[in-house]
Amino acid sequence: MDDQQSKGQAFGNSPFGNAPVPQPKNWLVESILVTLFCCLPFGIAGIVNAANVNSKYAVGDYAGAQASAAAAAKWTKIGFFVGIASIVLSIIFVFVLGFGGAMMGR
Repeated sequence: MDDQQSKGQAFGNSPFGNAPVPQPKNWLVESILVTLFCCLPFGIAGIVNAANVNSKYAVGDYAGAQASAAAAAKWTKIGFFVGIASIVLSIIFVFVLGFGGAMMGR
């Protein structure tokens, strides 16, 4: 018989007790900033998932908190890059039209 089984420990448990599970980052501040400055729809999705992290962690749903944190990070990063890309494209568009209009005026 295995040493752990003879001591009455459940399979997979540490003999030193359960270590506390650290709370995952909730991405709330980043999601709010993305919502305000970059991309509203993706930022809102990030805020909703970020708000779920703390509540799931408080209940003890650690896997759900990790999943919500990953989803919040994903939507926040997508919103940031889409917002930056749209700003860059709009600046390029204004300069191209401005340059084209200046050339047409001559």
